[in-house]
Amino acid sequence: MTRRTTELRLPDLAGRRAVVTGGSDGIGLRIATRLAVAGADLVLPVRNPRKGEDAAARIRAAAPDARVTLLPLDLSSLDSVAALGATLREDGRPVHVLVNNAGVMTPPQRGTTVDGHELQWGTNHLGHVALVAHLLPLLRAGSARVTSQVSVAAARGGITWDDLDAERSYDGMRSYRQSKIALGLFGLELDRRSRAAGWGVTSNLSHPGVAPTSLLSARPEVGRNRDTVGVRVIRVLSARGVLVGTPESAAGPALLAATTPDGGGRFYGPSGPGRLGGPPAEQSPYPPLRDAEAARRLWDVSQELAGVSFPTTGAPGRPGPGARQA
Repeated sequence: MTRRTTELRLPDLAGRRAVVTGGSDGIGLRIATRLAVAGADLVLPVRNPRKGEDAAARIRAAAPDARVTLLPLDLSSLDSVAALGATLREDGRPVHVLVNNAGVMTPPQRGTTVDGHELQWGTNHLGHVALVAHLLPLLRAGSARVTSQVSVAAARGGITWDDLDAERSYDGMRSYRQSKIALGLFGLELDRRSRAAGWGVTSNLSHPGVAPTSLLSARPEVGRNRDTVGVRVIRVLSARGVLVGTPESAAGPALLAATTPDGGGRFYGPSGPGRLGGPPAEQSPYPPLRDAEAARRLWDVSQELAGVSFPTTGAPGRPGPGARQA
């Protein structure tokens, strides 16, 4: 089967500062590398310093003149997120691109963050909410584009409002789905709030489709000691060019979302069969992401749980003039 490999061309990003979470391997490393090749000054917040150094070396091999700064970040610790925000604010340089890419997927047993939240909810969603809040002054200074990476899992389901941390009932996929729906609702609400208040920040969503990455691989740190059957099947299909994408193609939607000259409030994913692989293109947001009332409610709940606050707007959660409806 012939795979479509249309290469996404990025604009010149020289002089632009880009922050990419989860940029030390997988799709995130591909995103970070492409941004660096386009000239961006790259900040990689990493939990594992050794992986960060290896990633920086790979990025510099692809872009010898790349400027790569490694900083510590554990998204499962709100104190760590706050410390990163303080470091970057003290540095004072505007942030022009933020890609909320890092994530944890389907630990077999319920785990918790440093702050006691269910691991996926706390890492995938609350950690990124806190990061955006701590970086907001720099994002505003850079008229930034924020891209939040969701998942095909967000195509259905919703928010379990009475058990956000899965304390009464844990199912790995249900909690993962909730975390990605929440991040998507937040990303679209961020764009609406920015328009209403004139923050100058645009926010888009992306999803990578399906590709062989480390999310479903053996990860002892989340209680998974061997690769899942799912990731083994995905690797075979990807290698044969059947249906699913590659790590390279899976990076495309986030790169398009982060660099397109079009406005915010948009959703990008692969355009191949089933939207599982192929070149990136704009798509209609998944039904769970279109619930503006849920987004407004989540905005308030997330601030409380993440221990952060955003400036209030005159018309919370309502699109400003010219805004796109999700």
